[in-house]
Amino acid sequence: MLFDTIDLQLLSYLQADSKQTNKELSNKLNLSVTAVYERIRKLEREGVIDRYVALLNKEKVDKNFVAFCHIKLVQHSQDYVVKFEREVTNLDEVLECYHVSGDYDYLLKVMVSDMEDFREFMVNKLTSISHIGSTHSMFVINEVKHTTAINVS
Repeated sequence: MLFDTIDLQLLSYLQADSKQTNKELSNKLNLSVTAVYERIRKLEREGVIDRYVALLNKEKVDKNFVAFCHIKLVQHSQDYVVKFEREVTNLDEVLECYHVSGDYDYLLKVMVSDMEDFREFMVNKLTSISHIGSTHSMFVINEVKHTTAINVS
């Protein structure tokens, strides 16, 4: 989809704060409220805007222990891959899961409250998924950059 400069500005504003009213956006973009509404609807219809979410402060909800886990499957058969992916999507602690190239097969972003919770997650949930050959975990010391905004310009 091709975006004009107004679409790009609109997407930027919405990614920064999707709770802005169409009136607020119309003032920023020098468009009518109706024009802003129609542009947003078009972006939603085209699937550019996938959904709207609330981003939580992880410290306020006691989920500020972040770990990245590399997962290696014992075998790369379709059955093992499908089963692992189906099971890992049901783990609430896993925020993101990527099938990756390299020494490991998957990269997971896991968020829990502390090291004890992480151990509980590893022992009772993650490693109970069959076909996992090995895991390697890294813990976040400091979050240098975190954004959900995609630069579309």
